[in-house]
Amino acid sequence: MHPGNETASVFSIALSIFVVFNALSFMPLMMALLAHYDAARQKKIIVRECLIALGILLLFTFFGTKVLEVIGIPHPIMNVAGGVLLFLISLTMIFPPNPSDTKGLPRHEPFIVPIAMPGLAGPGSIATVIVFSNQVGILETTFATLIAWFPSFVILYLSSYIKNYLGEKGIQAVERLGGFLICLIGTKMILSGIFSMIKENF
Repeated sequence: MHPGNETASVFSIALSIFVVFNALSFMPLMMALLAHYDAARQKKIIVRECLIALGILLLFTFFGTKVLEVIGIPHPIMNVAGGVLLFLISLTMIFPPNPSDTKGLPRHEPFIVPIAMPGLAGPGSIATVIVFSNQVGILETTFATLIAWFPSFVILYLSSYIKNYLGEKGIQAVERLGGFLICLIGTKMILSGIFSMIKENF
């Protein structure tokens, strides 16, 4: 692969993973979870959970494909399943439930669940890194994940300032745009999986 094309591929993958991370739309829920902690404690929790989420995604980047091979799931099936999952996630972003409903949120300090997983390292982002690691390689996907993780971390770390700047309407607009982009990524993954299955079987 030409070096320029490889760089473009890594950044395009990073953009896809960043969109699936969906940090902006996750921000209101995270702020609700951390509302009864002081600002210093909130920042410590956000740093810890973001690092855990990164570790989970890198784990699946390196070993996700091997796990699928062990349990006998072919890569095209993973593409289709991951694409369907992203498509369903996009619908919840474009047509979100009531964001003010905070019933059932845990009152103890979050640890791994629900911020790190499934908040950031959720089924959609895990499926995405597995598919990309199979399609373009583990090292490229690792670099792309690191590139995508950093702005997501900054967004969550500065969440209180961003929410005040954008307001509720601004966050909703960004969330719907992200949902549309995730829908496109999911559709591409579905079609890629279908074409691969047709090529392999016919």
